[in-house]
Amino acid sequence: MVYYRKYRPQKVSELDLEDVRGKIESILRAKEIPHAFLFSGPKGLGKTSAARILAKAINCEQKQLTTNKGQLTKKSQLSVVSSQLSDIEPCNVCDNCVSITNGSNIDVLEVDAASNRGIDEIRDLRGKIKYAPAALRKKVYIIDEVHMLTTDAFNALLKTLEEPPSHAVFILCTTEVEKVPGTIASRTFHVQFKKPTKDEIFHSLLRIVKGEKLDVDKQVLDEIFKLSEGSFRDAAKTLEELVIARKGKITVEVLETTFKTAGMEHEIDKLLEAVAQKNLKEALKIIDELSQKGTDFKILTERIAQSLHEMLLSGSSEFQPHELRELLNLANNSYRDIKFSVLPQIPLELVVVEWCLTPTGEIKNEKLKIKNEITEISSQIENKSEQQIANSETGMFSANAKSDNFIQALIVAVKQDNHSIAGILRGCRLIEISEGKVQFETKYKFHKDKLSEAKVNLVLDTRASEILREKVHVVVNLTEK
Repeated sequence: MVYYRKYRPQKVSELDLEDVRGKIESILRAKEIPHAFLFSGPKGLGKTSAARILAKAINCEQKQLTTNKGQLTKKSQLSVVSSQLSDIEPCNVCDNCVSITNGSNIDVLEVDAASNRGIDEIRDLRGKIKYAPAALRKKVYIIDEVHMLTTDAFNALLKTLEEPPSHAVFILCTTEVEKVPGTIASRTFHVQFKKPTKDEIFHSLLRIVKGEKLDVDKQVLDEIFKLSEGSFRDAAKTLEELVIARKGKITVEVLETTFKTAGMEHEIDKLLEAVAQKNLKEALKIIDELSQKGTDFKILTERIAQSLHEMLLSGSSEFQPHELRELLNLANNSYRDIKFSVLPQIPLELVVVEWCLTPTGEIKNEKLKIKNEITEISSQIENKSEQQIANSETGMFSANAKSDNFIQALIVAVKQDNHSIAGILRGCRLIEISEGKVQFETKYKFHKDKLSEAKVNLVLDTRASEILREKVHVVVNLTEK
């Protein structure tokens, strides 16, 4: 079993996020347990693990040992562990705890909303929830990635959350809490899983180091923290890759060899020095040498951004604050473009070329020019003629009335966020602009899927709303054959 599964927390005290640990302890000590929870936060922070621990703590047999006569049942089985248990921890020994841990308990249902997102699945859940648990005290429904449910499915779930049976508990997990309707969120107890600190990542890693009896340099743990991007799961996977790569003591040299980060800090210093001097030839040479070494440009760009951020906070003799701001913005955009790039080094090379060839202050002036251009186009769209409005009694405007100005403005605006997405947008056709909705059409499934990704769609919605000066949602459909 992989490390992140083998060493996933099984008790409240093993939860690595201190704030989450404290909240769940308070919940379990309360007289009444809420009937619905909302666990939100980035991937890999233990939301599902915490949900299972909560399910075990609610249904653990050691909490049900006292009969009506005040006598203990199953004492022979649990006397050894029960004396060591707090009043909230699951014992992880009784049948209930064991079956929940291994996923075989029929009263704890885990639903993946990403693949079961329709109203039929939620109706099926509603139909079965009225039946009492087969063995446990409470039926627990863990719905992962709940934000993926359709609007109709959310409406069906809302009815259940409003009038839940007394034997049911819902735990909704999501990485995008802003997509969960307010009507749903307001009926749940919200537990937010925030990005972990270095100590909390160490708490998770040291549990693995101790369990596997590993010999690891402390500096390696520092580097794993940087590579993990604030994810316990990614930190555990990184440590496991190092163990596979080298039997014996895990040193910084092993990590640098495995992840191609050897000498990266020194190369970043050289690169930033060349950028400060606007020495394009030297900067491109350094990037090429890093590429030849097999450097991961995702990690490299992260480290560059980190160095620029530290300079911004502490001050720099090489860059002015406004220059650091511009460089951070360029580095941030290049990081997003890596997965769309033919070669991983191209986005960083484009940053260097743009910086070194653009006179100081021209980038700012160019962005101001773009902003003014978008504002002007927005005014043109807002001041559309009465004749254009009269073309539709429903408030829907034909693409012809606005398309030229709007598409031009949207492509220019999106280009500031992501050049690749702006390029894809050029291959789409505007169908209609109605109240609250902008609809595009494309012949290519790849273009539709890319523009429909959550993060990309958020950018499109934001920029389109800015241009039209009203809140709209961008929809991209495939051309009907």
